[in-house]
Amino acid sequence: MQIPPNNFKRRLLAGEQLVGIWMSSVSPLLSEMISLVGYDWMLFDTEHAPVDVAGVMPLLQAAATGVSASVVRPAWNDKVLIKRHLDQGAQTLLVPFVETAEEAVAAVAAMRYPPAGIRGVAGSTRASRFGLASDYLRRANEEVCLLVQIETGTALARLEDIAAVDGVDGVFIGPSDLAASLGHLGNPGHADVQAALLDALTRLKAAGKPAGILATNQADAQRYLDWGYDFVAASVDTGLLMQAARGLLANLNRREA
Repeated sequence: MQIPPNNFKRRLLAGEQLVGIWMSSVSPLLSEMISLVGYDWMLFDTEHAPVDVAGVMPLLQAAATGVSASVVRPAWNDKVLIKRHLDQGAQTLLVPFVETAEEAVAAVAAMRYPPAGIRGVAGSTRASRFGLASDYLRRANEEVCLLVQIETGTALARLEDIAAVDGVDGVFIGPSDLAASLGHLGNPGHADVQAALLDALTRLKAAGKPAGILATNQADAQRYLDWGYDFVAASVDTGLLMQAARGLLANLNRREA
């Protein structure tokens, strides 16, 4: 038995444009449902969603039913959190709030076994098919994919240095936190923020590094795809559910009592 190839990583580095969806509902049922729709990838968020490390495994198991690649966002750039998510089978991680090249280097090290990194070795985990994958330790380092998230003006100023770190496979721009950092809290659509998002994409293209971003509506997602972002989360599952529920109620005609 062998470990599965990281097709998300292969497709991203091959230059494909990948459309995903952001999962905050922490429901295995919804994870399985959405995995069947056809998105290229789906991200399970543990930074802002109410789920701990152990709660991610059922989400990964449910998503394995479908066609979407799974990405996990740890709560922080922490070597223990990163290790635990990798051990339970996540191959691609989006590490939040990376502001320096040094922090990116630390994330790379946490993702990899020695001598390339500092990840601790466990014998029987879901990642190694519970010890049945004979090639796991030999191939694990090459199959992991590290995406780092840029969320502040400080990080944006150091974008090229962060992107140049060996082992960083892609750079993800967080519009909401970036907007807050630039003085436009709650308004990622502000012209200054949008200009910064386009500038970040241009600089990442020049650096030869895949660029990702989160959208919360179809118009934003389409604009980011048209600009040339390489991996775009087109919406958030909870937002889609709330939008549909509110729209249904608003559009129903009720008889007068």
